[in-house]
Amino acid sequence: MKTSTFALLAGIAYLGAGLLGLVPAMLAPPPADAPPTSFGLLYGYLLGLFPVNIAHTGVHLLIGAWGIAAWRGLSSPALFARGVALLYGALAVMGMIPGLNTVFGWIPIHGHDVWLHAMTAAIASYFGWRNEVVHAEHRGLRKDRRHDMAPVMRERRSGFPDRRLTHGM
Repeated sequence: MKTSTFALLAGIAYLGAGLLGLVPAMLAPPPADAPPTSFGLLYGYLLGLFPVNIAHTGVHLLIGAWGIAAWRGLSSPALFARGVALLYGALAVMGMIPGLNTVFGWIPIHGHDVWLHAMTAAIASYFGWRNEVVHAEHRGLRKDRRHDMAPVMRERRSGFPDRRLTHGM
């Protein structure tokens, strides 16, 4: 898969997650032991698994838009993949630290978000730092080999390099 295809798929996935985060029916209320955030608007667990709030949803929408823009060529797909790898790698580590698992009270990144962010970072780093194989087009690059004038081995009997030459030359 090309890096631009990864940017498209990641963009669609994160735009979808962002749009789902805006639908209150898709959010389960947070449990009593969930860390509090300063943004309580649309705070809940997306699909009952992933903690989100309005700021988290906004980040998903921005990442999704950046992915689609990278796919369209408005930004570099490799730069998108590297940026996502670094951002989500840092968020995965922050989600495991109790004091930072709400990004200073703004965005909840604990629970199932940790493994999702780590998986996203790993896949994005693969596409961001790999060398893409570019297949060259071989058709039409050289003439038909029957038109090439390659030297023929020396004729043993008469000493001429080509049998079509006469003896008188």
